[in-house]
Amino acid sequence: MRHVIALDVGGTGMKAALAGPQGELLHRARRPTGRDHGPDAVVAGILDFAAELRAYGAEQFGTPASAAGVAVPGIVDEARGVAAYAANLGWRDVPLRDLLAQRLDIPVALGHDVRTGGLAEGRIGAGRGADRFLFVALGTGIAGAIGVDGRVEAGAHGFAGEVGHIVVRPGGTPCPCGQRGCLERFSSAAAVSEAWATACGDPDADAAACAKAVESGDPRAQAVWQDAVDALADGLVTALTLLDPRVLIIGGGLAEAGETLFTPLREAIRHRITFQKQPTLVPAALGDSAGCLGAGLLAWDLLSSTDRSEVTT
Repeated sequence: MRHVIALDVGGTGMKAALAGPQGELLHRARRPTGRDHGPDAVVAGILDFAAELRAYGAEQFGTPASAAGVAVPGIVDEARGVAAYAANLGWRDVPLRDLLAQRLDIPVALGHDVRTGGLAEGRIGAGRGADRFLFVALGTGIAGAIGVDGRVEAGAHGFAGEVGHIVVRPGGTPCPCGQRGCLERFSSAAAVSEAWATACGDPDADAAACAKAVESGDPRAQAVWQDAVDALADGLVTALTLLDPRVLIIGGGLAEAGETLFTPLREAIRHRITFQKQPTLVPAALGDSAGCLGAGLLAWDLLSSTDRSEVTT
């Protein structure tokens, strides 16, 4: 069976799959990144993991993978295939695409983790069929993916979709990016956890606990939650004004709160828009498989573009 390698590299672990022509995951595997041993060990682990997947595919399906797609965190130069920087992995300017292509002897596509997950959500997940979508992941930070006609826009320098760094509270809380008042300092899962821990006096309290307290009617939790929703709506309306998406997909840990998040967020956005059209607001559908599924799509897209090039020449 013709298949591709799909690899989603996270801060602490790697999720991988062999993906079939329709995007189906034929085989799944996981392993730690080994980041405690330094960036060189992380890169070596990725190469070894990919090689093992290639060997498994050849044994199980009678032929090795036709291509590979890899999603990594941090700053990614997709055009050059370089993992430029990732604080949680400690690497800089790693030519990961070329290293993998040499090791596997197949074409390789490299993508940003959130944009890759957004590609999967937009094409085969919650945004299926939408010509324009915006995917926003509310996790430790906030990042997004801008979808246009089945592809995701990386931007001229690889920074498109960084909605977490829209300034929503000018002069507010400092952000590690160097600005003050960035969206992710108020509406990420990490920000909500921090605010709720302070409000309730429990240093171990997190965003999930805050959501439960909101549902139980705790006024302190409701205040923390509403502050986060208001800031999120401010940032999203700015993004909607610029991008005019048909579908707005919200994923990440904070989205697991379900309608505790989505009901007030829809209302907050509706209250803020004037001439803009309110997009359909939906939760992400693919869960933690989105990265692998998106990496598989990157690989199949790479093969499709290669096939088209060979036909035209």
